Amino acid sequence: MKEALMMQGARTIMDNCVSLKAGETVLIVTDMVQEKIAKVLACAAVERGAEVVVSVMKPRKRAGEEPPKLIAESMKHADVVLIPVSYSVTHTFAVKEAAEHGARLLVLTDFTEDMLISGGIEADFRALKPICKSVADAFAKSSRVRVTTPGGTDLTLDITGRRGNALYCVVEPGEFSTIPTVEANSSPVEGSANGRIVADASIPYLGIGVLDEPVVAEVREGFITKISGGRQAEMLKRDLASHNDHNCYNIAELGVGLNPQCRLCGIMLEDEGVIPTAHIGIGTSITLGGTVKAPTHYDLLMWNPKIEVDGKVIIDGGKVCL
Repeated sequence: MKEALMMQGARTIMDNCVSLKAGETVLIVTDMVQEKIAKVLACAAVERGAEVVVSVMKPRKRAGEEPPKLIAESMKHADVVLIPVSYSVTHTFAVKEAAEHGARLLVLTDFTEDMLISGGIEADFRALKPICKSVADAFAKSSRVRVTTPGGTDLTLDITGRRGNALYCVVEPGEFSTIPTVEANSSPVEGSANGRIVADASIPYLGIGVLDEPVVAEVREGFITKISGGRQAEMLKRDLASHNDHNCYNIAELGVGLNPQCRLCGIMLEDEGVIPTAHIGIGTSITLGGTVKAPTHYDLLMWNPKIEVDGKVIIDGGKVCL
């Protein structure tokens, strides 16, 4: 019977997020862990007269790993691609190329059944669109960014010529978004980031989740050079080192959460939308406007950010100053 409650969120996705029309082709890319979420989405799509295909793969081994080539090729030919998976495939060539072919993509990484019922999914995404776009536009028009927090973050970035990405869970042809996070983000120029990141909210990957104590990362010329902290910092350090790829330490993204319905719970797409948080993404940046492809993409979340662009404050804690 829980599926009846989950259908509420699935209908929101079909009607509000992807504006599904009868006769359109929907490809649902899932894995063997998330099939129940995929089933509910498929039911909602069939209910609206769509042609639905469900592709099930083995769970990826890590965030950022490409899906099988057969699935990646299919994604290019769908009107709508929905991706409920255990490990994120957001920052992959498969998603980038499907968007370039005109698909409307929505990513549901590590979704739980409850996330289709309550929390961030209950937000009025279209009402949040102008707020999200205003922050993204401010990024796009700016050059120098400084991020500070009461916890100790002090990071400067150059975003000259980089686009601002507005992810508000509503997609047009050629666009992708995550859900239920609402966020504006940008990818800094490679090699430009310097300072310190103090993550004190969440690192929703690798079983780390909500942070017990801060994870501190020193940044020089675009890369993390040192990570310190307690048990959770060691988990992050070990994983990054295991890939033996310097690009895993690349400063790939600055994002700010803008969904008033999201709550911090240790699940990536819920945590990243929380107000008042910001996150620094590390690793792959190709889907955000950067040029780096790494084996991973992780986000380090922090509370109460102040974000200045070209000397003007645009985010002050939970307040958008635009």
